[in-house]
Amino acid sequence: MATCSPRVMISDDEPGCDLDLFCIPHHYAADLERVFIPHGLIVDRTKRLAQDVMKEMGGHHIIALCVFKMGYKFFADLLDYIKVLNRNSDRSIPMTVDFIRLKSYCNDQSTKDLKVIGGDDLSTLTRKNVLIVEDILDTGKTTQTLLSLVKQYNPKMVKIASLLVKRTSQSVGYRPGFVGFEILDNFVIGYTLDYNTSGI
Repeated sequence: MATCSPRVMISDDEPGCDLDLFCIPHHYAADLERVFIPHGLIVDRTKRLAQDVMKEMGGHHIIALCVFKMGYKFFADLLDYIKVLNRNSDRSIPMTVDFIRLKSYCNDQSTKDLKVIGGDDLSTLTRKNVLIVEDILDTGKTTQTLLSLVKQYNPKMVKIASLLVKRTSQSVGYRPGFVGFEILDNFVIGYTLDYNTSGI
């Protein structure tokens, strides 16, 4: 049975913090209302997720897949912390990094087929521990389809790490193995999550 690490819950009535308490980029200032997760909290939570990943997956070669393009910041930070833990462990394990993009819509219409764009031949995932890293999980439909695709290559283990998971009535009920924060169903930006991220 799949296990999920604990996540930090941001409640629906969370008031957030006043913008005047932070240095807000000018191009965001007119569109933001509150700060819900300060950067320092993201950093600390990401470090803890790295520990959880190494505890559960660190006994065998890890292939880390970054789901482009908004997820690269969380991916880079998480991998940096994992690499530090790996170097300082009694038994350092090999790690491979790759980048993929997913396409599940054609002319704004959802399709059953998920296309993986870029990345190496997925046959390299066979008998490896695969860590798929995403920035935010909304309904979970695309993630479930990606998992099914990856499992066709018989990895030793496959886990999803997502910085954010939204509470939404459209969710299919999937929960990643590693979650930073569970948040309310609002549009969020920052930490490379930007205006053009339609899935948020």
